[in-house]
Amino acid sequence: MEVLSQGLQLCSAGSCHPGNVSSNWNWILSFTSVSCCPELGFERWTWKAQQRVRFSTSVLFSLSIGVELLTPAFPQYFLLLASVANIAKQISLACYLATGTAVHRSFAVADNLGEVSAKSQIQTVCFDNLGLMLAAALNILLRNHERLQAGLPFIVYPIFSAVDLIGIYQGLKHVHLQTLTKDRLEIIINTWIQRDYVPSPADVSKEEGIDFLWIKGRGSWPIRIGCLNPKSQLPRLSMMTMRSLNNKDFYFICLETFGSVLAGTQRQGLVLCLREGAGTADVIMGLLQACHIRRSNLCNRCKWEIADSDPRHWLELIECSKRCAEQDFDMLNEQILASGWACKNILLSTQEQVRYTLVDD
Repeated sequence: MEVLSQGLQLCSAGSCHPGNVSSNWNWILSFTSVSCCPELGFERWTWKAQQRVRFSTSVLFSLSIGVELLTPAFPQYFLLLASVANIAKQISLACYLATGTAVHRSFAVADNLGEVSAKSQIQTVCFDNLGLMLAAALNILLRNHERLQAGLPFIVYPIFSAVDLIGIYQGLKHVHLQTLTKDRLEIIINTWIQRDYVPSPADVSKEEGIDFLWIKGRGSWPIRIGCLNPKSQLPRLSMMTMRSLNNKDFYFICLETFGSVLAGTQRQGLVLCLREGAGTADVIMGLLQACHIRRSNLCNRCKWEIADSDPRHWLELIECSKRCAEQDFDMLNEQILASGWACKNILLSTQEQVRYTLVDD
């Protein structure tokens, strides 16, 4: 509302000409986007989420340029199109500034973060100047062809936009962070179980990808870190698992079903619930055990009927997978440290940070 009132004051104080109004709104949106950038809280986001935001806003920025190119064709809607394009560009700029720190930090060696940031700014200025020189050269070459000159932006725009987005996508793929997240740790553990080695940060980044379309994590028996859904009825196997807990357990693993039966999208998955006070070693141990359970289920092609299954089979699987995880943990932890991963902390999302507490009766 404060921004809206400022815009109305500027519009009423100045001329009502569309150019003046548009420039006033452009100034307000630029100031607001930059000032609100620290309030977005990107430093608390996982890098995967930042990648999605960075690429999504890059697509939004390219589309906003296309909207700006349409303003001469629709002069009666100039103010509307210019305002929409400016809003999209300022949002993209704010997200670019917020996510740029993580990108620069990944390429920094020792204490040269300032040098990496300066080189990035120099590259941006150089490419901006090259773009201006190219535009000027094309205008000079086509000065005697007015129709071709008028249609040139619509020909060049999709080509350079596609090149820009491909470059941004490839750049984000080459950012190899050493911090552990749930998704990266799951890739490491799966590789360890299947091939008996720990992949490097570059290999995990290649496997992880940007996941712009949110299609990963939809395979068989997905693993989720969090808590049980309080709105749904607790399955019998989950109740049995929770009753078997003691003060030495800092996590437990149970089954969950999600999706719709009528739509044919119902699937089964695993939930890793962490106790209050659980550390990094407990997260690694719990995810390692969950991956062993998933491998056993996939090998046996079993489908648990949560309501009617014999709990003894599930408890046996829990005990067997826990023994396997305890046997592999020390070697896995050493290999993770040797591969250059930062194991001091594991970055978890807000939903993954939910903990449970044991209450004595």
